[in-house]
Amino acid sequence: MQTTLLTRNHPPKRPALTVLKDIDLDLGRVHECAGRARRVFALILAARTNGPVLWIAPAYGTDKLNPDGMLRFVDPGRFIFVAPQRAEDLLWSMEEALRSGAVPLVVADMPGFPGLTPVRRLHLAAEAGAAQAPRPPLGLLLTPDAGGAQGVETRWVMQPDIAPDMAKELPHDHLRWNLARSRARRAAPRDWHILQTPTCPFQIAP
Repeated sequence: MQTTLLTRNHPPKRPALTVLKDIDLDLGRVHECAGRARRVFALILAARTNGPVLWIAPAYGTDKLNPDGMLRFVDPGRFIFVAPQRAEDLLWSMEEALRSGAVPLVVADMPGFPGLTPVRRLHLAAEAGAAQAPRPPLGLLLTPDAGGAQGVETRWVMQPDIAPDMAKELPHDHLRWNLARSRARRAAPRDWHILQTPTCPFQIAP
């Protein structure tokens, strides 16, 4: 009697956006970033892409991006800002943008946490957009506190990383953050220290 071993078929590896060494985000999927420096993470992603960036934030929000502050990270002229009046239109706008595949990066600055069903719809829209563009689009949800959106591909938390003793050592034009991957489908949790200097935009710090 002939027997065969059972095999497990692994899904094909998706194309990814390399942010820094060992930090990759799958394209054609939706990711989440929380923490006080979550918008910095979004700007870092924007700096790693080419073409326009769609930034969706509620019209009633008080945290607006400052173009002068963005210049340190990325050209603000690449950004298209959408300001829906209703909270439910944030996810609708993101879904339509991902489905079109017209922009490589779609960021939604959320006041709360979307449910599982809307996030699944965003994934499907991103997969559909992959058929419309040379490279699949990437979606990023910015959420408050420590994050908590259901169904996202990965969850990141980015915070300022300035201890009192470290603040005395860093020059005034050096910035440092702590980036944590708190959830991922195919990777373990991990932390990094990110450093930005005038001569090197972003690097992994010791």
